[in-house]
Amino acid sequence: MRLEVVSKRHRLPQKLLLLAIRLMSRNEPPDVIKALMYRPEYFGRPFSKLLQAVMRGSSDWSVGERELFAAFTSSELACEF
Repeated sequence: MRLEVVSKRHRLPQKLLLLAIRLMSRNEPPDVIKALMYRPEYFGRPFSKLLQAVMRGSSDWSVGERELFAAFTSSELACEF
């Protein structure tokens, strides 16, 4: 389920960046990018910081293993990422 507000009601700076992505890639930006850019102070920045810590922080698993786990999970969930 996509929320229209997350897909289309970004603030001006984010709208301009999404437009630049559309023009440069000639494709619609992925939904995950739109979600990260919608009110980034509430979701985008904290989530990105957490993701960076989980994927690159200290762990018994290598970075490659963590990337493989993420790719497998995304595949199982039929997700682009």
